[in-house]
Amino acid sequence: MWYFLIKQALLDMAQHRDLQRRAAITEIEIFNEPYGNWYIYGVERQSYPEFMDHLDSAGITYELIAERPSREEMLMRMR
Repeated sequence: MWYFLIKQALLDMAQHRDLQRRAAITEIEIFNEPYGNWYIYGVERQSYPEFMDHLDSAGITYELIAERPSREEMLMRMR
């Protein structure tokens, strides 16, 4: 499984719904101010190139990682 981390503020609701349909798992990590919320899309290994191509063609910025980060790891990245 590959995980695409995308800041919630970068997507409108239609884009989020589209990515939800394409992903195997969708999660939202909610943080208090001053940190923003993140969408986490889990994509199967065989589907990730297509998912990544879709994000790239739509101009959506993302982080791609092989293991689901913990909430604490995500918070450390934002600091």
